[in-house]
Amino acid sequence: MSNKKMSNKNKRLSYQADSSDGFGVLRDRPTDWESHIAAIAFRFNQEYKGTAVDLPDEVKAMPIYQERLSGLLQSKLTSPFWQLAKPQKNQRCLDIGCGVSFLIYPWREWDAVFYGSEVSTAAQEVLNARGPQLNSKLFKGVQLAPAHQMLYEANQFDLAIATGVSAYYPPEYWGAVLAEAKRVLKPGSFFVFDVVDPDTPLAENWAILETYLGSEVFLEPLEKWKQLVQDAGGKIVKTLPGEIFQLWKVSF
Repeated sequence: MSNKKMSNKNKRLSYQADSSDGFGVLRDRPTDWESHIAAIAFRFNQEYKGTAVDLPDEVKAMPIYQERLSGLLQSKLTSPFWQLAKPQKNQRCLDIGCGVSFLIYPWREWDAVFYGSEVSTAAQEVLNARGPQLNSKLFKGVQLAPAHQMLYEANQFDLAIATGVSAYYPPEYWGAVLAEAKRVLKPGSFFVFDVVDPDTPLAENWAILETYLGSEVFLEPLEKWKQLVQDAGGKIVKTLPGEIFQLWKVSF
């Protein structure tokens, strides 16, 4: 599928968001994070609600789409953050862009205190409804907030994680996220997040599929992300490669 087709599709998606939902276009207003975040929230609200997306036949024919239907793709997208920084008993942990993390990862086994931050109202509502039923002691709720505006006090957390999030934002936005993570983390604590490795065989096709599903993926060189970490006063202390994402453990 050509880059021209991707570009045209991006424009069409952005136009639909502008005209039907009041969302802006990040490319036209690069500092207007709110409209971009709202478009991402809209996409994932639809996904959590099970709303089908009408895709062209050439996208449905892509092997990566077939893997998505079969469930095989999910394992390739999952970044096992616990392999780089396993939540410890009684640690306060912040999951940024958490989705339904508390329901699918072994937080109760880790016995770690869970705080979440999300832009999807559908994910927030599900987790806030079911989280206390699983463990009201460990589950401390999910805030509806973007990653660059965390609704928490400074030096509050022992660990912060953000998996499957950075791909949907340009690097300059992630610079603001790194600054917020640094603010809410206790000194010497870690921020574990993943970035798309554009050199992996699956990265480009996954980006195409995601664009058609409603969220543009930013395929940026890893060196650009590394420079962002350095500019934020961080240091990458450990990495874990995956089939699409590379997972980083960062200290400040």
